[in-house]
Amino acid sequence: MRIVFMGTPDFAVPSLEALLAAGHEVCGVFTQPDKPKNRGMKLLPPPVKVTAQSHDIPVFQPTQLRDGSALEELKTLVPELIVVAAYGRILPQEILDLPPKGCINVHSSLLPRYRGAAPINWAVVNGDKETGVTIMKVAPELDAGDILGQVSTPIDPEETVETVHDRLAGLGGELLVKVMEEIAAGTVQATPQDPAQVTYAPMLSRALAPIDWSQSANAIHNKVRGLVPWPATSTDVFSKEPVKVFAVAETGEHTGKAPGTVLAARPEGIDVACGDGMVLRILELQAPGSRRMAAADYLRGHPISID
Repeated sequence: MRIVFMGTPDFAVPSLEALLAAGHEVCGVFTQPDKPKNRGMKLLPPPVKVTAQSHDIPVFQPTQLRDGSALEELKTLVPELIVVAAYGRILPQEILDLPPKGCINVHSSLLPRYRGAAPINWAVVNGDKETGVTIMKVAPELDAGDILGQVSTPIDPEETVETVHDRLAGLGGELLVKVMEEIAAGTVQATPQDPAQVTYAPMLSRALAPIDWSQSANAIHNKVRGLVPWPATSTDVFSKEPVKVFAVAETGEHTGKAPGTVLAARPEGIDVACGDGMVLRILELQAPGSRRMAAADYLRGHPISID
């Protein structure tokens, strides 16, 4: 099938590669413009662009989709179908109407749960036991299109959003190829989403970072797992400036101390009291202007006195 692929970050790469491996003709790739990154603010291409160029696929990086220029470029490509995977832009109706077989999207949640920008993060933050990937028709309303296929995967209570992300990216590519076969054969089934089951996964921000020690140890543990590597959680209960927290462990120990009280600071980690009377151990953290390190390394340069 002749396809235009629209995607930007790492998550979208396995879907693009799966389409190519399955023999589909990807006639063009639309992705976000190159962005300045790192200290030198050098312009770096998105991962999807790098992948497309390695396969000699024409790449388009429009700054907007509503001025008509992107539509004209798409018309010259004559796609039968548009596949979207974490593109980062809303497609206007005139683009949705262009390909004869429509537009489909690879979304990293079990829709209608977690429509929006950060579904994998919120599934981990909320302590969900499973998540998955949905292939759906693209609709004018955000992530509201009919479901064409789904696959689920368990979330281990100790894994971070990074490992869940990578697993879902691979599952998304596999499911996409299967749905594409059904579209080509005319056997694909479209299931409307249940409006009563809709939840949202809003964009992440630094405002989410501070740890609220009045929460349970498990809730804080989930938040730490769900916000790595960005924005990452933070705390100032043992430092003048907020320290980023990248890994914690539930000790199973009880305490009668007030939430946020530092109970111990040993090479094994920094123990802090939580709102449910349980103890959470900080294992990995980062002081301002420093690198990410184990608690033992942090304590060598930042000793903590315990009353």
